[in-house]
Amino acid sequence: MWMKDVNIKQIFEIRTRSTVFFGCGAIQKIDFICEELIKKGIDKVVIVSGKNAYKTTGAWDVVKNALDKHSIVYVNYDGVTPNPTTHSVDEATKLAKDFGAKAVIAIGGGSPIDAGKSVAILLKYPDKNANDLYTFKFTPEDAVPIIAINLTHGTGSETNRFAVVSVPEFEYKPAIAYDCIYPMYSIDDPCLMTKLSEKQTKYVSIDAVNHVIEAATTKVASPYAITLAREVVELVAKYLPKSILNPDDLEARYYLAYAALMGGVCFDNGLLHYTHALEHPLSAVKPELSHGLGLAILLPAVVNSIYDYKKNVLSYILEPITGDIKDKDDAEEKIYKWLKSVGVPNKLTDEGFNSEDIDKLVDLALTTPSLDGLLSLAPNDANKETIKEIYKKSL
Repeated sequence: MWMKDVNIKQIFEIRTRSTVFFGCGAIQKIDFICEELIKKGIDKVVIVSGKNAYKTTGAWDVVKNALDKHSIVYVNYDGVTPNPTTHSVDEATKLAKDFGAKAVIAIGGGSPIDAGKSVAILLKYPDKNANDLYTFKFTPEDAVPIIAINLTHGTGSETNRFAVVSVPEFEYKPAIAYDCIYPMYSIDDPCLMTKLSEKQTKYVSIDAVNHVIEAATTKVASPYAITLAREVVELVAKYLPKSILNPDDLEARYYLAYAALMGGVCFDNGLLHYTHALEHPLSAVKPELSHGLGLAILLPAVVNSIYDYKKNVLSYILEPITGDIKDKDDAEEKIYKWLKSVGVPNKLTDEGFNSEDIDKLVDLALTTPSLDGLLSLAPNDANKETIKEIYKKSL
């Protein structure tokens, strides 16, 4: 396998619309990034993070030293939670505005990075708030520079133009996508990912798999998205079991991080459809539900729903985890068998949902801002009955 010839301690520059420093030890590139910020006249930044991971991973010690070395002053908003809300974005934005921050450094998984992207926009639009942004009351064309230090191998947010934040008042969880929120620089350092819990390891990796299954089967999927998708599935199939058995296996973390990075590029090009559009209502209603777990629960039924419309693509990209597929029911069964093999056999009922919730979930999928755009890209007709059937099969 080609992976044997790769030095995981060599830091590569992977150039998408962002420049991603990738490899074991890549966190040390924050020194170069700080130099670049100073060249641009940026001497005040806001750090956007959760409560603990940015410190327990060791990322913060390195970042703080680099900021201090280059005389960049900072203020830290550490109130981002999983499935972040517009409230926390507004709090972080106020803190950043009052401080005079000229750039955002987001440290964490998808939640801090997405919240950080949102803050970066609002710093350029001081008369707007997060509700305005996530209910599409304006279309941003500018944001302050964003540095993303990624601590999980699932999000893809460190390399694309997407962000997701919940609007609690309406139980909405919309997605935005604007060119102005491509990070200026990102860091993917597998050494910062070894402290992910076993559950987080599984859920974020399944998130990456969902990204590419959707991106490769939308109405706008390109050959580029399809070939990326196959490689992502193959890497996750090989290295997720290894990382579960040994959380400190740096080679496994490296290739899971690479898979997630490719997944971010993949859906930046091919976009998304059912599993994300239908998961967002789940974790909007129950914010304690891990996004990756919600996706895992929906995935078998989604593959069943779209299989006859994209069977050649699905047979190709899923082969590393399913082997040969006979038909849509066989595809659904084999996807679920793989999820069980990595310790994620959950159904919606396991997470507190029941048949009485389905109509509400369907309504949220159809009315949450932006989700209609995802559903319009599904390869089959994403009507009310199709959506309801996916939720029912996932119970």
